[in-house]
Amino acid sequence: MKNIHIKNGHVIDPANGIDGLNDLYIADGKVLAIGAAPAGFTADQTIDAIGLIVAPGFVDLSARLREPGFEYKATLESEMQAAMQGGVTSLVCPPDTDPVLDEPGLVEMLKHRAQKLNQAHVHPLGALTMGLKGDALTEMSALTESGCIGFSQAEKTIQDTNVLLRAMQYAKTFGYTVWLRPQDAYIGRGGVAASGPLASRLGLSGVPVMAETIALHTIFELMRSTGARVHLCRLSSAAALELVRKAKEEGLPVTCDVGVHHVHLTDADIGFFDSNARMDPPFRSQRDRDAIRAGLLDGTIDALCSDHTPVDDDEKLLPFGEASPGATGLELLLSLTLKWADDYAAQQDTGSQRPLSRALARITSEAARVAGLDAGTLSVGAVADVVLFDAGAHWTVEASALASQGKHTPFLGYNLAGQVQTTIVAGHVAYQR
Repeated sequence: MKNIHIKNGHVIDPANGIDGLNDLYIADGKVLAIGAAPAGFTADQTIDAIGLIVAPGFVDLSARLREPGFEYKATLESEMQAAMQGGVTSLVCPPDTDPVLDEPGLVEMLKHRAQKLNQAHVHPLGALTMGLKGDALTEMSALTESGCIGFSQAEKTIQDTNVLLRAMQYAKTFGYTVWLRPQDAYIGRGGVAASGPLASRLGLSGVPVMAETIALHTIFELMRSTGARVHLCRLSSAAALELVRKAKEEGLPVTCDVGVHHVHLTDADIGFFDSNARMDPPFRSQRDRDAIRAGLLDGTIDALCSDHTPVDDDEKLLPFGEASPGATGLELLLSLTLKWADDYAAQQDTGSQRPLSRALARITSEAARVAGLDAGTLSVGAVADVVLFDAGAHWTVEASALASQGKHTPFLGYNLAGQVQTTIVAGHVAYQR
């Protein structure tokens, strides 16, 4: 393990309220000190971070790495490289691989493969039900021992509410978190765009907002009954956020995130049937988009995620209704988070916390808190996951700029600010531009 001295950087650590010019010292894979050099410290490597932001490595709450089973869409190697280019040092992976992550052996194999690459820390979510079929519960305790940090149905809904009730009772007994994307099993099934005038004009089948809110009402009733902790994944509507706000005021143990694409885009961005804008959940109205931006600001939304879902050409270059949903996001997470800070947070009175620190909290300390991870901070003694980035450097989103095997994103052609220069994972330099 090298001793690393990062000098002249603007250190931002939202968890500890640090926001200013500082030096950072790393030894034995841990943060040794911020500020003055500890007695007897000698650096094996010095990194001059003049003009750069030095922040905790980003924590992404939804990144599909496509292994096992979908290697034709992406491989662990390509997506881990994308994570490093994006400054993402901790990844939470949904269980909808092939085979599904419902057996401890599969989880151990995924974690072993990831550890061998010595890049981002991978934290799998176990399947809530066997094969994600919504019938029999998985062995949650065995999956937890093998490395799962929570349990999810990914994009599959549990149609039998009794099964979901039992799953939440089990989770509460052992202190596990259930990760759910709220969507009704029947309303909006087969829909490809947000219900509304635009979908009607384009002749696309719609997904109404109530597909999200009906599911939320059910989840909250089950939470009241069981006391289980639930994390809501990738909310998309103003109505859903209002329900979450009330549930939090009531004291229910609920957290939620949104996909970073939904902070900026609306259903109008489908344009002339652009399949790159085909997402689950779909982009909704400007009112919903504005509610998401406000929810990030007031704390209703706990975290941002990349919702990284690499899709290959064969499944994306199709008519809008037939294209697979999803977009690459790991390498866009920073830029789109900074864009929110510039566009929106800067216009609001954010109290003592500056917009950049506030925005970074959503992809560092707050995301880590949601996932129960010891990450997202530069506290002395913490694992040294660090990212150095140039907040003012602009880059154009194009296929050649992306390390991910998935080259499809609704932001193709956009010029965005924010470029990662160095990513350090557990004290070793894993990426340098």
